[in-house]
Amino acid sequence: MELPAPLRQGIERLLENVPLATLKQAAKTLSDRYRAELRDGRLHMAEGVAVQAYLATRLPATYAAVRASLDALSDAKPSFQPKSLLDVGAGPGTVLWATTDLWPDLEQAVLFEASTAVRKVGETLAADTIRTRTRWLAGDATIDLADLEPADLVTCAYVLDEIVPASLPKLIDRLWQLTADTLLIVEPGTPAGWQRILAARRQLIEAGAHVLAPCPHQVPCPLASPDWCHFSRRVARSRLHRLAKDADVPWEDEKFIYVAASRDVPMSSQARVLAPPKSGSGKVLLKLCQEDGTASERLFTKRDGADFKLARRLDWGDRLASE
Repeated sequence: MELPAPLRQGIERLLENVPLATLKQAAKTLSDRYRAELRDGRLHMAEGVAVQAYLATRLPATYAAVRASLDALSDAKPSFQPKSLLDVGAGPGTVLWATTDLWPDLEQAVLFEASTAVRKVGETLAADTIRTRTRWLAGDATIDLADLEPADLVTCAYVLDEIVPASLPKLIDRLWQLTADTLLIVEPGTPAGWQRILAARRQLIEAGAHVLAPCPHQVPCPLASPDWCHFSRRVARSRLHRLAKDADVPWEDEKFIYVAASRDVPMSSQARVLAPPKSGSGKVLLKLCQEDGTASERLFTKRDGADFKLARRLDWGDRLASE
């Protein structure tokens, strides 16, 4: 998955004069903070150089994860055409770019972000390119959401991992209050990220939400540790990305987990592929999360006819939709 051309070009312009040594050190510091899931009261991207490192090394991957999650949401609810977006913890506008790429008719967006440095970069990237009426707001997601207006689509991507666990239930409750139609939460595809999504999912269901994706059911997750639910998208690395990370491989796999919840009951539910398919001569083995709340492997062979042809085309994260 690649970034929209205007976004990619805007990032290149912002980074063209940044010394490589500076970018490499900032990228390492940023990566170390994310991996450690530090919650020390400091913003990961409080300074401009950290934002530059994020643009070079993280934004392409988070964009891919967000866009894949939005695609799954849209696939589960094809009638959904949001006119308004509220993105909490917006960063440099990653969700805005992914949402307007999928739904070009989005009319208005409110982007809520604590870091001044990130907001300035986000406004610069979107200026004269994003047609949606956009308003950037400053504030702490855990205490400053009281005066916001509800939106058709509310998003919170790669944010929960930066918040003290004790503050999460109140944040999830407020996000749902602000959701006029559909809420999407995206987290890193780690066991810890999965646990945060599970907790949010439980809380949303108790509040009356209907899960759209990835789960095809409302019952507790059938997976148990050391297994965990997550998905992956392969992202092409730019030359600058490879240099900043001292990477030899021209791509990386971004693992992520998400939950999309709606105020409406889903029209239909289909099993979802939970792992890379295992293919052999005349057969495909899929690990599926089923509509009845179970998870199991299912073997498809040529004798299954159309179902086998469908199974051969499916990838990790897809729904087992009928032809």
